Amino acid sequence: MNYLVGDGMSLNQLSRLTRKTVKELESDLNHLEKSLKHKGAKLGIDPALCRKCGFEFPTTKLHKPSRCPECKATWIQEPKIFVKDKVELD
Repeated sequence: MNYLVGDGMSLNQLSRLTRKTVKELESDLNHLEKSLKHKGAKLGIDPALCRKCGFEFPTTKLHKPSRCPECKATWIQEPKIFVKDKVELD
């Protein structure tokens, strides 16, 4: 969880650090999100973004989309996952 404090990380970065698959991490993050609620914190997501046209993807997707639905570009910035403290929630 310490990796997610501050700027956060993408799923691929976390995968390399933890040596887990992206699919395993998605499951772990769903569990982490439930655990954080009891501590007054929250899992935040900076959404994926098309670097060509600026299209912002929904925050429900944790993995990097393959292409932009607006301009069809594949130059996509990965979503970043981070932990918000209870202080940041106000």
